[in-house]
Amino acid sequence: MSQEDSTDRHSSMSATEPSLRDPFHTLGEVSVRGGTLRVARAGPPPPEADAVVLAVHGLTGSHIAFRTVARELVDRTDMCLLAPDLRGRGQSTALPGPYGHAVNVADLLAVLDDAGVERAVLVGHSSGAYAVALLAAEHPERAAAVVLLDAGVSFPTAGQDQVFEDVLEHLVSRVRAPYASVKQCVSLWRAHPALRKEWNDDMEAYVRYDLAGKPGAMRSVVREEVVVAETRDVIVDETIRTAIDRVRAPIHLVLAPRGLFDADPVLSRPVVDAFAAAHPDAHIEEIPHINHYTLVLGTTGPRRVAAVIEEAARHAIRT
Repeated sequence: MSQEDSTDRHSSMSATEPSLRDPFHTLGEVSVRGGTLRVARAGPPPPEADAVVLAVHGLTGSHIAFRTVARELVDRTDMCLLAPDLRGRGQSTALPGPYGHAVNVADLLAVLDDAGVERAVLVGHSSGAYAVALLAAEHPERAAAVVLLDAGVSFPTAGQDQVFEDVLEHLVSRVRAPYASVKQCVSLWRAHPALRKEWNDDMEAYVRYDLAGKPGAMRSVVREEVVVAETRDVIVDETIRTAIDRVRAPIHLVLAPRGLFDADPVLSRPVVDAFAAAHPDAHIEEIPHINHYTLVLGTTGPRRVAAVIEEAARHAIRT
């Protein structure tokens, strides 16, 4: 993996919070179909690490989503965390289609192969949880453990066509939305019901990293085709939606009691109960007082997520 210095390149100090150190000290490039995938690394190089974590962001996210978790993890362990910008997002936005989780799995395997990593703790947030579940199901030899962050489990499909259309409309409108300036975009996100109570520099870095274009016509770099493909994967494709049911590695499910808008959870109680019944050996934990975003970008959530990842890795090393 070719690398270049990226220290704090995309971060900016919040008006009310001290600047938070960027744990991703390198951004590298991994050759994949159609070009190169951008991959961030925190912690020691993989050959020198006690364990390697492959962290996969959500549908409209980037590796910055794991900035807080990575800081917590590398400050207390000698683990390496690899976090790619998935195809069609972040600094991998130029990669061509087709898109979807089957392609993501191929790209993630390329990341592991490039790093010389045979087995890793696979961590996925939101839609990324379905990507790591599919990777672990189809390539069990590469999964030391699977950590699902507020997603990745199967759910009822009644009315899936309408659900698909509703979710797609919301997500597409988000990536199409124009912004007059970075400041305007940051201000809008800062007022988001899920973020306004815990806004910090990591959240601002996450928002800034996603933007491109000239003032007056700035937009998210996320490709619309990605949104369509991965939304269809998660809601319509049964093979992907139920991939976790074929995983043999230890499974950890970490839940947020509140969802994307700080209200109803992403995973309902009946869905979680059904998963628990089908996976009696899975470790399931709900972190109080957080939502789907602050699970990885807040204060309490990332600290506990890092602890779960550490626990999963330590158990995998022992076995």
